[in-house]
Amino acid sequence: MRLLTGQRGVGLIEVMVTVLILSTSLLGLAALQNRALQFNHSAYMRSQANVLAYDLFDRIRANRTQRDAYDLAVDANAPTTSGSLANRDLAQWRGLLAERLPAGTGGIECDAAGVCTVTIQWGEQDATGADGDGEVSRFQYMTRI
Repeated sequence: MRLLTGQRGVGLIEVMVTVLILSTSLLGLAALQNRALQFNHSAYMRSQANVLAYDLFDRIRANRTQRDAYDLAVDANAPTTSGSLANRDLAQWRGLLAERLPAGTGGIECDAAGVCTVTIQWGEQDATGADGDGEVSRFQYMTRI
């Protein structure tokens, strides 16, 4: 007959500690993945804002003689599509902002020296991932036309 001198197998405490460490690690990885997705979405929104700013600048360059007609405050209503080319451009641009950016709006201001500043703002995702309910992001781009 053999005498048992030591413990054999794994005790319940060792299993519970292992499960605790594993579950904590997996929760940390899930939180890290969630933050990575939020940052990726924010970067996508900024790149969309950049493309839309260039779009408006190209429209102004195509209609350079009417540069002053493109002034529009961020909180002003979009002009109607009837009337001048500048009004149609601004109305289409505001439509693109609303379509591509959550709660997106924008404006432009040109000074006498020909330096134009486009301001675009939109609502970022909140912690639950809902568009437009988080903080407001603002993108400004300046160029000489």
